[in-house]
Amino acid sequence: MTAEAQLDRTTADNHFRLGLLFAVSSALAFGSSGPFAKALMESGWSPTAAVTARLAGGALMMAAFASVVRPGWIREVFGHAKTVVGYGLIPIAGAQLCYYNAVAHLSVGVALLLEYTAPILVVGWVWATTRHRPSAMTFAGVAVAIAGIVLVLDVFSGAQINLTGVTWGLAAAVCAACYFMMSNKASTDGDGLSPISLAAGGLIIGTAAVALLGVTGVTPLTFTTNPVTIAGHTTAWLVPVIALGLIPTALAYTLGIVGIARLKPRFASLVGLSEVLFAVLIAWIMLGEAMSVSQAIGGAVVLVGLAVARQGDRSEQADPQAEAATQVELATWPDMALQETTERTID
Repeated sequence: MTAEAQLDRTTADNHFRLGLLFAVSSALAFGSSGPFAKALMESGWSPTAAVTARLAGGALMMAAFASVVRPGWIREVFGHAKTVVGYGLIPIAGAQLCYYNAVAHLSVGVALLLEYTAPILVVGWVWATTRHRPSAMTFAGVAVAIAGIVLVLDVFSGAQINLTGVTWGLAAAVCAACYFMMSNKASTDGDGLSPISLAAGGLIIGTAAVALLGVTGVTPLTFTTNPVTIAGHTTAWLVPVIALGLIPTALAYTLGIVGIARLKPRFASLVGLSEVLFAVLIAWIMLGEAMSVSQAIGGAVVLVGLAVARQGDRSEQADPQAEAATQVELATWPDMALQETTERTID
């Protein structure tokens, strides 16, 4: 290997490590949403109210942050209106609402398992659009990771199956897959759509969409000012509301977009599976929900699956033409998908 090739490999590895750090941090932040939201709902909040508060808080924080570090973010958002609107409606508002509706008809474990089939959808979409078949090792990594999630969620213990719930759960998976694919827009858009602008604009759109459903009575919208209990301590309702807006929303979406910008959406979607592990651990710490032996084993299996999938990605990078074709397709997909959606809506 020449010195130049070695330098390129080192740069690529550093790029990957940084992206992995951002992606894992995003999954950790997303994983904290459950305990905070559960505390609010146990004090009388409806799911739609909790989602609205979460997105509204995140939108306010991101707007303030963007105004300081990227003063022209509003102009940037309007310049990429289709991408931002689509991001706010599908990966942000859509994923939240579909998941909560799935939980209303299914056990939490089954609903989560359905939503976390998103990596399979991402792998399938990239394969279909690039005509570049993933390596056998990538397929193996996906299968192992999904098997680990089944163990972590313990879905076969008292699972309840309902066709309506399954439909909502699969819809949540589609929205989650769109999150990974559309977040890639921040890195492939040559006009400079920054992760901060995409997150801020998308959260504003998502907040408006969810709030509209609640205000019009499509879904129940109930807020209370009752005190809430977190980690055995009673506190004001503002504490979980602020935490929801900051950690699993503003911080999580920004870190996620930045991470996906440095990883392939396919591999980033697999890293996103670690959110379930973090959710279980945080629930154990904050809510006292103990982790079983099978769940601990499942967590280890997920990590093995991610490592196998990463090796599959490394082997595919040996084909520069296929890699270039993949990046071109990923760069153009969000605009094509949003254009098709807009045309169907107008028709």
